[in-house]
Amino acid sequence: MVGRLIYLSHTRPDIPFAVSLVSQFMHAPGPEHQEAIFRILRCLKGSPGKGLLYKDRGHLQVESYTDVFWAGSITNRRSTSGYCTFVGGNLVSWRSKKQSVVARSSVEAEFRAVANGICEGLWVEKLLQELNFYNSPPIKLYCDNKSAIFIAHNPVIHDRTKHVEVDKHFIKEKIERGHICMTYIPTTEQLADILTKGLPKKPFDYITRKLSMEDIFKPA
Repeated sequence: MVGRLIYLSHTRPDIPFAVSLVSQFMHAPGPEHQEAIFRILRCLKGSPGKGLLYKDRGHLQVESYTDVFWAGSITNRRSTSGYCTFVGGNLVSWRSKKQSVVARSSVEAEFRAVANGICEGLWVEKLLQELNFYNSPPIKLYCDNKSAIFIAHNPVIHDRTKHVEVDKHFIKEKIERGHICMTYIPTTEQLADILTKGLPKKPFDYITRKLSMEDIFKPA
């Protein structure tokens, strides 16, 4: 069941966090994990016609939203990273993944998430260039961590950033070369939030609408 849900999460950006969470216990599942899977299935059964709606908005601007849930795992305190990438206002890629090491600060975890989001945005940009559909404006990257944005623009390497120096230099280089425009966004408007943690119904529904998820069976 989890394998099928992983496959389905490639077309349903509202379930990757929940699916990634249950997939971490596939080696030793318990009754509570099975109940979590059934809950995901009930959610999917209640919205069989839900999916992404793509529209022509007259541009091909690449935008990335990156977020992290610092020390969110209660088992090993690793952080969960999430990013989603838009082309022309349409969602084309997204990912939710637990980080491979424990982050000692929220900025460290945020840098790793931002670096992953930048790599995905650059890959999408390269793909569009190969298809002759892109005129190379800067990629807009939205982050809700002011400290991470400040350090990324600060040429001085502080002692507190030595452990993420590689990611910091990578982000700083892309900003200086004009490949990336890193912008602050409030947490309430951070669309990648749905990929890093479980959300209450109101913000969950708000983000799914912003992701252009529509239910074709919903009454008009």
